[in-house]
Amino acid sequence: MSSIREQEAVSRLMTFFKEWDNGNKVTRSRILKNFISCNQGRTGPELEQEFSQGGSLFLARLTTWLRLSYMFGTCLKEILQSISIFLSAAGSSRYKVEFVEVGGILTLLEILDLKQLNEEHKLEALRIVQILARAGRKYKELICESYGVRAVAECLAKSKMEDTQEEAQVLLEVLAHGNPKYQTQVYKGLIALLPCASPKAQHLALQTLRIVQDIVQKPLPAIVEPLLGALQSMHMEVQCEALQLIRELSRTEVRATLLQGLVMRLRPSQKDGVPPKPQILEDLAAPQMSDPLPAFIQQAACARAIGMLARESAELCEQMIRLRVVHHLLYVMGNIDHTESQRQASLAVAYFASMSPVVEEQLRIAIGEKLVQMLMDNAEMLYMKLDPIQVDVLVSNHVNIPGVKEEAE
Repeated sequence: MSSIREQEAVSRLMTFFKEWDNGNKVTRSRILKNFISCNQGRTGPELEQEFSQGGSLFLARLTTWLRLSYMFGTCLKEILQSISIFLSAAGSSRYKVEFVEVGGILTLLEILDLKQLNEEHKLEALRIVQILARAGRKYKELICESYGVRAVAECLAKSKMEDTQEEAQVLLEVLAHGNPKYQTQVYKGLIALLPCASPKAQHLALQTLRIVQDIVQKPLPAIVEPLLGALQSMHMEVQCEALQLIRELSRTEVRATLLQGLVMRLRPSQKDGVPPKPQILEDLAAPQMSDPLPAFIQQAACARAIGMLARESAELCEQMIRLRVVHHLLYVMGNIDHTESQRQASLAVAYFASMSPVVEEQLRIAIGEKLVQMLMDNAEMLYMKLDPIQVDVLVSNHVNIPGVKEEAE
């Protein structure tokens, strides 16, 4: 009786494979949709039972059709979802090995790079790569050896759909954990994302960098410039993540470079501060544009970061005083082009003055008793009370702290 049932099961399987092998796109699409609806959440043994111990034969057919048709998007979503059912099943290590051995990882990564495929296809491909990455260090290394970090990072930067970007972020984080051979590659990939045009990608990259920084521990000096560049973003979520990472990096080997970079950016260069204008805007009769420039947004964020770091420790406070930070902050306080820069700079200077009697004394010498008193009374609203003469005094100040060697101009 058992033998008869086995023969019937094998016969059904052969009929199923014959229908698949001879079927057109419509037939195969129907088979896939039925497979997906009936087999979600099944274990590896259950799938084998469903296919009379021939699950690998159906997976092989799926991967073959995937490799032949992925560039055209034919039933691609259904193929990927069906493969995902096999690879995500409990006890499916055999399926994972079979999929990888036929070049499955490379095919998935190529899907991420194809412009003609839609976001849903890339989302499904990312989810399968995640399944493999979570299967252990061997798979993470295979993904990285296949230039997976670059492919996933580019997908994160170029994608227009938040779900796809978030899945790419999760995958990069997974690739960094328990993967000592390639964790620095992931770290560099995230740094390379910071200058990208997508605010969402910047935000996710900064979030993940904070996690990966703890894994890598020793920061690369190359992180400083793109991190400070992220402070130009007009999106507060990007700035907040950048400020948190700056706080964490201030406790590491790149502290000196980071602090010096913050102080230098308090004075935007002519190149940063004056973007090229269309010729029509040179006409005096044309309306003047008053949108905040990225350099001034960065200036305000740097002043905010300096105030934040000064409150972190007396050592950081002293180190910034040696960088003549007060002199530069006073200049920013006179920047009538950007009130947020003025406000953040005033708050920072008031803190330095409250922490250092020497700084307060030199402030009184440089800008006068009245201005210092106005600053200490209400630093946050000082910019609203300045007259033109006081603005000139702030911009042309010369604050020199006795006994402190100047480390930056």
